[in-house]
Amino acid sequence: MHVRDLPLPDEVVSHYEARGIETLYPPQVAAVEAGVADGSRLVAALPTASGKTLVAELAMLTAGGPGLYIVPLRALAREKYETFAALPGVSVGISTGDYDSAAEDLGEHDVVVATSEKVDSAIRNGASWVSELASVVVDEVHLLGAEGRGPTLEVTLANLQRRAPGVQIVALSATVDNPEDIADWLDAELVRTRWRPVDLRTGVYADGTVEFDDGGTLAVDVRAGASGADGAHGADAVDAVDADGGGLPESADADTEATVALVADAVANGGQCLAFVRSRREAESLAERLALDGFGSAPGVADEIEGLDGTVTGRRLADCVRSGVAFHHAGLRSDHRAAVETGFRERRLAVICATPTLAAGVNVPARRVVIRDQKRYTGSEMAFLPVLEVHQMCGRAGRPGLDPYGEAVLVGDERTKPELVERYVRADPEAVESKLADRTALRTHVLSIVATGFADSFGGVLDVLGATFYAHQTPEGDLSGIVAEVVDELVDMGMITTDRSLAATDLGAQVSKQYVTPESGAHIVDGLRTAARMDRPTELTALEIVCGSPDMQDTYLGNRERAAIYQFARTRSAEFTTDMGDAADFERWLETVKTARILLEWCEGQTIESIVETYRIGPGDLESRIERAEWLLGAAEALADLLDVSFPALSAARAHL
Repeated sequence: MHVRDLPLPDEVVSHYEARGIETLYPPQVAAVEAGVADGSRLVAALPTASGKTLVAELAMLTAGGPGLYIVPLRALAREKYETFAALPGVSVGISTGDYDSAAEDLGEHDVVVATSEKVDSAIRNGASWVSELASVVVDEVHLLGAEGRGPTLEVTLANLQRRAPGVQIVALSATVDNPEDIADWLDAELVRTRWRPVDLRTGVYADGTVEFDDGGTLAVDVRAGASGADGAHGADAVDAVDADGGGLPESADADTEATVALVADAVANGGQCLAFVRSRREAESLAERLALDGFGSAPGVADEIEGLDGTVTGRRLADCVRSGVAFHHAGLRSDHRAAVETGFRERRLAVICATPTLAAGVNVPARRVVIRDQKRYTGSEMAFLPVLEVHQMCGRAGRPGLDPYGEAVLVGDERTKPELVERYVRADPEAVESKLADRTALRTHVLSIVATGFADSFGGVLDVLGATFYAHQTPEGDLSGIVAEVVDELVDMGMITTDRSLAATDLGAQVSKQYVTPESGAHIVDGLRTAARMDRPTELTALEIVCGSPDMQDTYLGNRERAAIYQFARTRSAEFTTDMGDAADFERWLETVKTARILLEWCEGQTIESIVETYRIGPGDLESRIERAEWLLGAAEALADLLDVSFPALSAARAHL
């Protein structure tokens, strides 16, 4: 099937053809035959790089009305915005923040790109443009099974169908094991295929050799970083170790050196490589180890990174980039991460060493993916990564038009190899299961259902929840018991009344509108009431209130800095709403004080370089906490107005951020 056969305007067809897209991939043909360009609902379970974006564009361009593209990450939102904005004659809007706004200006666009949280908040704030939607595309729909984000996505989809009856829904995923369940829930056609434009083979490295699932092998000289291959893509093999068992020195990290050799081989043969490790520190360490060998040079990218700030993290990243290698993790500023992603897509960088978050949708394909670590620390133990997460990483291997093949390699040893093969190479990803029954999620969404007027009775709430993925997956499951308990909890919080019908109080309505959880709303209200009784609450008071809310991210408190934060808390104790002796969780409260102190110093004009060095946090950590503090201080201001609490320091702190 040719692009010219599709019901698209001539200028759009010319746009595709100018980019070399003249014929459709088989999965795209299947989507067209399933009615994606005729308004039909569709679940497309297609491997990475098999054409999901074109399927999404077909739906939105032919729907006869505005389209909405829902993404899980802000970085992915920006990437998709730029892709859609390049379409001729298409007006595109983007929104990923401003949770207390209906964002009515989004209704002026043909296509809107937004996170599920933004769409949920727009619905809560009565956005009129939602009811006008003709098509909704959900990217990475397998995240229905994610803690926190999953319940928001499924409730948002259920509410969208109420607000825009008959709306076309197209759900996309490269790694979902039970797409038929999602298709059945959405009353959608299912297109499922393993076809890829570039073949992918997956294998496990052990003792100098990679054995792939297609029967091929790759022998790696770990000492020299040289390799050979046999099988589908190989040449003569080279022994990895000496006949007498020599090779790596005893002090070497065998997994790291094997990773270095696998990366070097891919780059030497004209490819790019992604190397995944368990933590930020490991990503930086591996990048610096690889940079010692050098994989090209990207001075322009390095200069761009150095120009963003003078932090130690930024300088370390720039130093690596000068050798063609980068690291990527959440501790980097968003601008740092964007520079790395762009440099890699433009082939100015040969290697990225990353934590698994890079695999979550951002378009950075590579010839070879090396997964050095298959376990990470969960807070109590080292645990294996989910199969779905590993498959997402593997799916990044193979760049259409650039690579003759893609390879994904898990690094192990002779002892772990059989388990890695069974756990990840031969296994399907976990089935997507709803997390809506989580009590914290239910409190948030029950309040939203009542506050937005979707239901004014207990039965009405159950009816709304009956349209969720949870209800579809567990038809025999009865939410009535836990929903009744949640309603009682919201009544105790002063956010719902049950006098004649279910209704949100003024407090509950404002909490829902500000898009904070009921727990955070209650915490902020308690803090405001305490501050109202204080002689002189300050900006530190305001920051302590919002930093102690469940919606603020924790900041790690190291043993070496604990004494300094404790002393700061004692010195400034009169400015806190919580007395040191009354803290229910003293360590958690000290973390709150640390976060508040960091933000206070930012408000007072301290540089990012100084804060990052003093408190041993990443530039990205500071960036995210400033952003969250702005949002939560805005919510606190709205709640203070509602409670008639005069607290000028709230506005001052928000302005100084």
